[in-house]
Amino acid sequence: MGFDEMDVDTIWMDGEFVDWEDAQIHVLTHGLHYGTGVFEGVRCYDTEEGPAIFRWEEHLERFYQSCKPYDMEIPFEPEELTEATLELLRRQDLASCYIRPIAYYGYDTLGVSPGDCPTDVAIAAWPWGAYLGEDALENGIEVMVSSWRKHASSQIPTNAKTTGLYVNSLLAGEEARRNGFREAIVLNKEGNVAEGPGENIFLVRDGTIYTPGLSESILDGITRNTVIGLAEERGYEVNDTASISRGELNTADELFFTGSAAEVTPIRKVDNVVIGDGGRGPVTEELQQAFFDLVERRTDDHDEWFTYV
Repeated sequence: MGFDEMDVDTIWMDGEFVDWEDAQIHVLTHGLHYGTGVFEGVRCYDTEEGPAIFRWEEHLERFYQSCKPYDMEIPFEPEELTEATLELLRRQDLASCYIRPIAYYGYDTLGVSPGDCPTDVAIAAWPWGAYLGEDALENGIEVMVSSWRKHASSQIPTNAKTTGLYVNSLLAGEEARRNGFREAIVLNKEGNVAEGPGENIFLVRDGTIYTPGLSESILDGITRNTVIGLAEERGYEVNDTASISRGELNTADELFFTGSAAEVTPIRKVDNVVIGDGGRGPVTEELQQAFFDLVERRTDDHDEWFTYV
């Protein structure tokens, strides 16, 4: 969906609400040239209690933590960003939507060192449906293992959600789409499974759930954390520090992606190899249902995870 199709007209930038078309930056902005920005992707769900942002506090904490490796200081307190976000959603009358906070080194100098470049901050929000397609949530998607590897955390921090690092994601995802697949799986430098371009990955085998550990060069996903908790609450054994070889993907009973955008998306094929029965497996379906029951507030569980607009 293009932005011009959406009923949104306001963005918060550096303390002010500005018209969507006026939310502009200088062409010599440091972050544009060197990828020196950090961001978050957060979903707000339309519930009977009103619009509810899912795990906003955790996303906001990661937003600030992502700045640390880059000596970037956000010139606003977390409470200010929370109020700005809530007001942005109220002004645009948004209920179910996607929220994008971003902080980046702005315009001053253009050496690799940011020098005296300011840290600029913006927050946008817009309606956004299923990231990988509505049919994907029920029927699953076909993916390929990318020829592009995930960078190691010894090269660039993988626990920071950095704008420039998503060039790696773009390369892997576009390679997959050019080859007729919906999404990619990226291996780390050791050749083990890391994650998707914008998703964490889970494997189910003999009733046990596995997901790559943080040492496998993955992002510490908030939806990943949520699904691990939901699975454990339902009695599943979860190994969240797993090393998963490429070959184990093909012999899995079930595979699925998680992410704020992807939510819980089944994987039905990897490199044209059918996974399990070739559809959404029973464990995936149970956890997917539990996730949507939670975020759409059909259950009273974990009310502390919601920020109501």
